[in-house]
Amino acid sequence: MILEPMTLPRQGPEAGMSRPATARNGSPSRESSTAESQTAGRDAGAMASGDRPEGDPHSAAGPAREGLERRLVRRPFGGGRSVSLFTLGTMRALESSRVLERVVDAALEAGINHLETAPAYGPAEAFLGEVLAGLAERDPIGRSELVLTSKLLPGSGEGVGLAEGLEQLRASLRRLRLPRLDNLAVHGLNTEAHLAWALRGAGAELLKAAVAEGLVGQVGFSSHGGYDLIETALASGRFSFCSLHLHLFDPERLPLARWALAEGMGVMAISPADKGGRLYDPSPQLVEDCAPFAPLELGYRYLLAAGISTLTLGASRPEDLAWAGRLANSSGPLTPSEREAMAQLSAAGAQRLGIERCGQCRACLPCPSEVPIPALLRLRNLAVGHGMEAFAGERYNLIGRAGHWWEAVDASACLRCGACLSRCPHNLAIPELLADTHHRLAAPPRRRLWG
Repeated sequence: MILEPMTLPRQGPEAGMSRPATARNGSPSRESSTAESQTAGRDAGAMASGDRPEGDPHSAAGPAREGLERRLVRRPFGGGRSVSLFTLGTMRALESSRVLERVVDAALEAGINHLETAPAYGPAEAFLGEVLAGLAERDPIGRSELVLTSKLLPGSGEGVGLAEGLEQLRASLRRLRLPRLDNLAVHGLNTEAHLAWALRGAGAELLKAAVAEGLVGQVGFSSHGGYDLIETALASGRFSFCSLHLHLFDPERLPLARWALAEGMGVMAISPADKGGRLYDPSPQLVEDCAPFAPLELGYRYLLAAGISTLTLGASRPEDLAWAGRLANSSGPLTPSEREAMAQLSAAGAQRLGIERCGQCRACLPCPSEVPIPALLRLRNLAVGHGMEAFAGERYNLIGRAGHWWEAVDASACLRCGACLSRCPHNLAIPELLADTHHRLAAPPRRRLWG
């Protein structure tokens, strides 16, 4: 299944908001969230036509780096500066500024020029500010090539007010020791209240003022929300980039991403190594299914071949950046061997699941008890189909414990009313599968990484 560029109706950008205008007509259709869309990147080279190799940005006067002569691929990112295929997220290297410094140095060696942080990541901004100040002294050229993104939470209730939001932004700049951010994102545009705040409330004023006062270059958002909410945010014309859950095992939002790319927006994939299935620690079954490629390699290539601007990677140690270095220039379409491996992966999962495989068509919705049936059965697909019980269990046990960042209702809420049964085109015994999902995956609460 090849994903075609999609379009949404758009409104004109707000005055003062940095945003390329290339409006088209139409709207994106939802893709099935299965590994069968593995061919999404097959003809996606056109989506990455803006890729441009650049000479290595780092001076030999700075720290010694392997491959100083190589040319590094950069992709457009909204109306701002171009970014590397991988983005270093700073939410994990939090032991000290020295630990983060080693990780940042490794990121530079891997060809990464985009760093993402947030006040919600504990001491990350302060540590990063210290690291950037040191880097400016020992490698000024390398420092000048870095692109910085931070985020602001929308707040609860009516959301953060204009004055409070501007002070939070200035506090971030002080911690980062910067006069200006390249990119500012709304951190977690997850609910209708958040959306109203950003498009019509104090958030709209805040984002406009941040650009107008020269505090940020462009604004965007990250979202863990539903398809329709993200679609509305993208169609608003208020944002120049977005960060979305886009993964090999969960490509539901790829049509939205492809539309955003076609409109000139930047698109970041949120933690495909972690949120995409803990691919850095794969099950033996998954390793076999992806052979001869590593699961993480295949997960990264799937998104890069689809033209996604950049993939975030929350490294806690330099070694975590190994694949980012190896794939720093891997922006082309999927190779025949990669497509073959993805077909093999899909077939292996389908064989193990048999007639119990959920095709993720979403025809079962809405559920009278608000059970997110496709999301829960997707986790079962992964556990049974690819031996990914650890990841599936981790995600399942966040349900109802992570606020608006994740699902609120688990499979135990199913009342066996049968409303979903007649709608399922595969005639799945959905109540029984939900009960099995809960039995397999339910466990004591697990603590989230942050917040």
